[in-house]
Amino acid sequence: MAIAREVASITKLGVEVAILVGGGNIFCGASWAGCSGLDRSSADCIGMLATVMNSIFLQATMGSIGIPTRVQTAFRMSEVAEPYIRRRAVKHLEKGRVVIFAAGPGSPQPFDVQKVSKYSKLNAEVVLKVTNVDGLYDADPRHNPNARLLETVSYHEVTARDLSVMDMTAITLCQENNISRCCV
Repeated sequence: MAIAREVASITKLGVEVAILVGGGNIFCGASWAGCSGLDRSSADCIGMLATVMNSIFLQATMGSIGIPTRVQTAFRMSEVAEPYIRRRAVKHLEKGRVVIFAAGPGSPQPFDVQKVSKYSKLNAEVVLKVTNVDGLYDADPRHNPNARLLETVSYHEVTARDLSVMDMTAITLCQENNISRCCV
């Protein structure tokens, strides 16, 4: 509900919002690959299905407070979501609907790369990444009590300092696609 309220406040400002939902709270493919004979590809597919579960939950939560949404998924699941079609996603955004993406690109890729790739196709100006820390640090504050909060950082600094903000391929995609801000 907290996420739904935050998104509602943003959409009231006229901002178009698209969300790529993860599923690691239900199933993280990387953690399960190799267990009980589960290969990486199968584990990643299960993880992508977990993103669909979270997306439907988020959609229901947003709907309960009056936020119009559409879930689009890379897998055919017509009973619960519409297929991802870029032009349709853009039309939903233009009509003030929040678009929730599930199942990533439909093939295993690092989550950050999926997110930036999807948003760059929608001409996103900003990519936000929700994490379990309150900002961007020069080290992991959960493991290093001396970690310093960084107010701003350039793409060059992220790569030069090897900051674990997100996958470096995703950082490069942000830079190449002129996504001016990438916020954590």
